[in-house]
Amino acid sequence: MQKKKVKTKAAIYCRLSEEDRNKQFESDDSNSIQNQKAMLMQYAMEQGWDVYNIYSDDDYAGADRKRPEFNRLLSDAENKKFDVILCKTQSRFTRELELVEKYIHGLFPLWGIRFVSIVDNADTANKGNKKSRQINGLVNEWYLEDMSDNIKSVLINRRKNGFHIGAFALYGYKKDPDRKGHLIIDEEAAAVVREVFTLFSQGYGKTAIARLLNDRGIPNPTEYKRLHGLRYKQPKTKIGTLWKYSAISAMLINEIYIGNMVQGKYGSVSYKTKQNKPRPKSKWYIVEGTHEPIIDRELWDRVQKMVAERAKPFATGEIGMFAQKVRCAGCGYIMRSSKSRSKRYLQCPTKRVAKDVCDGAFISVDRLEKTVVDEINRLSDEYLDKEELEQNIEFCNNPQDRKERLISEIAACNKKIAEYAKGIRDIYMDKVKGLISESDFIDLSKNFSAEKERLECAVADGEKRLSELDEKIEIGGNRRELIEKYTNSEHLSREMVETFIDYISVGRRIPGTRNVPIEIHWNF
Repeated sequence: MQKKKVKTKAAIYCRLSEEDRNKQFESDDSNSIQNQKAMLMQYAMEQGWDVYNIYSDDDYAGADRKRPEFNRLLSDAENKKFDVILCKTQSRFTRELELVEKYIHGLFPLWGIRFVSIVDNADTANKGNKKSRQINGLVNEWYLEDMSDNIKSVLINRRKNGFHIGAFALYGYKKDPDRKGHLIIDEEAAAVVREVFTLFSQGYGKTAIARLLNDRGIPNPTEYKRLHGLRYKQPKTKIGTLWKYSAISAMLINEIYIGNMVQGKYGSVSYKTKQNKPRPKSKWYIVEGTHEPIIDRELWDRVQKMVAERAKPFATGEIGMFAQKVRCAGCGYIMRSSKSRSKRYLQCPTKRVAKDVCDGAFISVDRLEKTVVDEINRLSDEYLDKEELEQNIEFCNNPQDRKERLISEIAACNKKIAEYAKGIRDIYMDKVKGLISESDFIDLSKNFSAEKERLECAVADGEKRLSELDEKIEIGGNRRELIEKYTNSEHLSREMVETFIDYISVGRRIPGTRNVPIEIHWNF
């Protein structure tokens, strides 16, 4: 009996086109995406392949290793759910040379996955076009970097001239459909902005204002934009739709509300990532009088004076003992410090801004400090009584696992270094044989050498981190010294909190008792 032939299963991957960068509304559709899908479905049909699934990152453009569908595709590839990955071009899969080498030339062959891009004829089943794929990767990498520099230059120029360049307008405004880069007032949201400023000027606190808005069911800025069709993600919980202290605080000091364009507060770390970091105010782009103000100057000045005055009592420059270390067990938010009659407390901010959302954890700093000190001393006594403390204390983040991962990363980098060194030798031989021109050889070798040098720096950095980790493991292994350093302490210090505690979870006081559920997550 003849065995039935199993049909090849293909996974189609599409990615947002540059033409869709300005797509704002959920009702918008990408012609590029549609065309990609149609082209790839037709190709798969012509090849006699079954389409396993279509993975489409409609909302992601450029270099982004966090693309959700991209990562789902990689996960399914590793689990061998299909045989072929089909793209329009190699650049649709990735423009990053590192990812080309890692997946297309490295892991996909190991997983038994064939990669095909139909426009630029990349096909891992054809061993003869590997160099072509590598050159495609280099060209795409150069394009990505050049594009990033060009875009950055254009954006800086537009910022300096007071044009709004963000994907979304600040709450209270909307983009002018007739004048690119100009903002016009969104009266519905602007009314809320005026109310926030007015309430604050009348003596209402930021938390009280947030609660008033939440009690009236007014959506916060993120939820407002989503409800008006803008492409904001659905909040995971009800808490994500609420006004909070931080939103009110940021609104009250934003100069955009008095007609000044303020941009560049954050800057990207690299063109390869969407990660941003704060920039100093001296590097912001501030242009006055670019659009109609929502808040008049008199109200603005009054509010700024009040903001400054209210900040003075807390402007000591000291970091609280438990700063950023204590979370509400109910909603997971970082608990905020408050003061009453010279006593300090930690409380969940969510409870104060909305009803029936969180039970609202609350505890005095003194009580929490005593609980932590008692637990540290208990561990100290337990350790000093027992030589097997390591059997009773588990590391939250196993340093040994981190060490193994770091060793693996260093080994992978060293492997790549060897590959790039071989690549340089190979393209030199291609030049000698006349297969590539002198100028192509210079460009390729230059970039190969640059990548090799980058990886060598990564190895050096990894080895340094490995050495530091070995030291930490040694210290952690000698838990006696660590515990004894702070044994019999009556009070905590910030140093002790940083040394011992990852985070603390605090719950609501148990009714009818004085017991507050406290869960300490240790660093060791």
